[in-house]
Amino acid sequence: MAGCHPYFNLPDFTQPSPPSTPSSLPSHQRCRPSDVTKGLLVALLGGGLPAGFVGPFSRMAYQASHLPSLELLICRCLFHLPIALLLKLRGDPLLGPPNVRGRACLHALFNVLSIGCAYSAVQVVPAGNAATVRKGSSTVCSALLALCLESQRLSGYDWCGLLGSTLGLIIIVGPGLGTLQEGTTGLYTALGYVLAFLGGLALSLGLLVYRSLDFPSCLLTVAFLFGLVGLVGSVPGLFLLQTPVLPNDPLSWSCVGAVGILALFSFVCVSYAVTKAHPALVCAVLHSEVVVALMLQYYVLSETVAPSDIMGAGVVLGSIAIITAQNLSYEREGQVE
Repeated sequence: MAGCHPYFNLPDFTQPSPPSTPSSLPSHQRCRPSDVTKGLLVALLGGGLPAGFVGPFSRMAYQASHLPSLELLICRCLFHLPIALLLKLRGDPLLGPPNVRGRACLHALFNVLSIGCAYSAVQVVPAGNAATVRKGSSTVCSALLALCLESQRLSGYDWCGLLGSTLGLIIIVGPGLGTLQEGTTGLYTALGYVLAFLGGLALSLGLLVYRSLDFPSCLLTVAFLFGLVGLVGSVPGLFLLQTPVLPNDPLSWSCVGAVGILALFSFVCVSYAVTKAHPALVCAVLHSEVVVALMLQYYVLSETVAPSDIMGAGVVLGSIAIITAQNLSYEREGQVE
């Protein structure tokens, strides 16, 4: 037996002896990533990276056929409605249990407002800058809300990563705010940045509400409610505030389909991640969306990317590395055979 080999029985003088019984051997233990690590990795790979494509694709749809932001939001909400079939197959109520139905609808409302502000912002400001302001405000607001309303604390490394990512976002968007044009163009640009900020605030509030929900099929329920609440609010608003447009080119339809699929996948991953890790850390890791959006802004949309954008993106990536590396902890889990 490998467990009886003398080399496997050497004492480790660098670690205190565990209070376990002699039958608890290293061969009966395994390492697995902690819940925080899982949440951050899901937020990075499944939340931030796909979401980085949403802003540029939304801008491409607007440039190709002048697709209104509310119409794009309606198209995205349609991708959430088939989740009702999964809830019916599971035998769960579509709107969630009665005691948490109000909070679930409130979470959906915050997310609809956040996405609506984001889609409106990318039509008047560069996609990378809109994503920068939205993610930066969501990170700062999540940290402040967690400090005021929750008892979960952040380590020094986490705060270092949060401040670094916020600094990177300021480096990206700061020069653009200082050179706003006068007149109508400058007013629309400033309004776009305000909408992006409000979108980040609504996102942080939505994540905070979601953490208070705890019932079976919670993730499926909030995903369906997002589509339902979004349709109820966006359809009347589209005919009252904007003019519906029927795209007649394949590029617009392709962009709309890509936005719906990628946004749904990102929504599910972020909702899962926020149950495992601190919402401020999740928002900080989601800053990877900014880097992807800046790359697409330069290579696909052929829009200018300033040196400050590249410098800020580097700071954001370094901050994400600090947060992720600090939380790459492992839990030893014993197996009983």
